[in-house]
Amino acid sequence: MPAVDDILFSRRRAERFAQLLDEANGARRHHVRSRVDGQLAPLVAVGQRLSVDPPAVEVDQDFRTGLRAMLLATAEREGMGTAPAASEPATTTARGRLLPAVTARRARARGAILVGIAAGAIAVSGISAASENAVPGDALYGMKRSTERAQLALASSDISRGQLFLDFARTRLGEAAKLRGDRIGYSAVLDDMDADTRQGVRLLTTAAVQRAESGSLDTLNSFVTSQRRAVSGLVDGSTRADRDRTQRSLHLLDSIRERSDTLRAAIACGLPAPSASDALGPDPGTCPGAR
Repeated sequence: MPAVDDILFSRRRAERFAQLLDEANGARRHHVRSRVDGQLAPLVAVGQRLSVDPPAVEVDQDFRTGLRAMLLATAEREGMGTAPAASEPATTTARGRLLPAVTARRARARGAILVGIAAGAIAVSGISAASENAVPGDALYGMKRSTERAQLALASSDISRGQLFLDFARTRLGEAAKLRGDRIGYSAVLDDMDADTRQGVRLLTTAAVQRAESGSLDTLNSFVTSQRRAVSGLVDGSTRADRDRTQRSLHLLDSIRERSDTLRAAIACGLPAPSASDALGPDPGTCPGAR
């Protein structure tokens, strides 16, 4: 079961998310600040952009059906619509209906949770569809990157975030393929690709060491194999400057594979969690007897 702090739409986060949305739309500013404001900011930005320039995207019926099922399951799990206990003190709603005070507060929080889940899911789905083919310089590229940050905010664990970063690295690779010949643009996109790769690798290698299991390393190895093949394909027919820049990304992938293999061996022989780390995460020692 995930820790309370790993659940994005906890009661406090949901209420803070609602406050930030209100403030962004011109409501009175609350004189408080929360440590989750930075995590929620991308979602608030997405919400604002949707209201100003909604993407002309038809939401798939399967998505509508799945979202409805998710909301109903959440409502049932959270106890929305259940009868209140008779012993709880009652309070009167604006419409005159009696609700226990505690139940009223919980209903408000749960409602905010459901609204947040729905808004986040629809925003990520709609903007992703509208901007998925955008490249640097396109009008929708900023939305594309904001959507990625929103996905990270929605992720419930470091492993999920690590996998997302690797997905973003694949996306940057596709953008780089469209920018070959544009030396500055091509190099900048590969810089972003390598940064996303390092972020994902660091999260997954750290998770592998903390859990003393190699599942996250299997994910890394699969990524390196497919990504290296695709990056190598950028070399053919490219300029010398583009080839030199591409080689740096290939070298990074080779370093990741070497780190993954070293960590796998360290986990297998029972080495303690390494204290040293670098851009790729934990840097393990060598198993006794290994050469």
